[in-house]
Amino acid sequence: MNKIPEATPEVVEQTRAEAVADRVADVRERIEQACQRAGRDSSDLTIVAVSKTFPMSAIESGTQAGLTHFGENRARQLRDKAKARPGANEGGDVRWHMVGHLQTNKAKFVARHADWFDALDNERVADELNKRAGYNDRAIPCLVQVNITGQDQKYGLSPEEVHPFLDRMAEYERLDVRGLMAMASFIEDPDDRDVVREQFQTARALFDTYDASSNPQVDMAELSIGMSGDFEIAVEEGSTMVRIGSAIFGPRDYD
Repeated sequence: MNKIPEATPEVVEQTRAEAVADRVADVRERIEQACQRAGRDSSDLTIVAVSKTFPMSAIESGTQAGLTHFGENRARQLRDKAKARPGANEGGDVRWHMVGHLQTNKAKFVARHADWFDALDNERVADELNKRAGYNDRAIPCLVQVNITGQDQKYGLSPEEVHPFLDRMAEYERLDVRGLMAMASFIEDPDDRDVVREQFQTARALFDTYDASSNPQVDMAELSIGMSGDFEIAVEEGSTMVRIGSAIFGPRDYD
């Protein structure tokens, strides 16, 4: 009879690394299939592994599986993880994305440690982040967040506000706006997938129709749509950057 390995910390981490590697391979395969359906090249897609609530050991497992972009939704947690493993802005080999709503009093952490800020949706944060980026002698790549669901409780600009907001970003020399980010409605019924597709199409239309030729601070290069439950639809609708959490790291423990 084979002896079951003792659940030492080393065994636990090895098991985690193998599970993450398997999930990353599955996500990449699903992205490849979605790209084939859409006539796209999968090399145009960036996976941002949303590592919020997970320990650094999970991130190490992600890097072993070939991931280089990681997303955190709380500024202090991003700061702590970036101190443990510096991002490209601080000479490291990974890129840290702040993917959650940002309070102005936490902008200093993002300005110092984040490689990307993916949730810009108001001028108060833009003002503070621009100022703090100046203190750190850098420009911060940003994505403007759009509320494509119409739900009042969701963060992000309404679709009608997006292009005027992008125009105003010309005033912020330390914010390097790279495109848009949006999250679709959460659905449980597969028959409602058309709702998600329509919402992603709204984001794509806003992305495609903004003329950045006269705005030195905006380069519409990235459309960040798609998460664990809907990223294949997002890829079919033109996403260049998908944010994947549980499909890579497994269920979260919020306790």
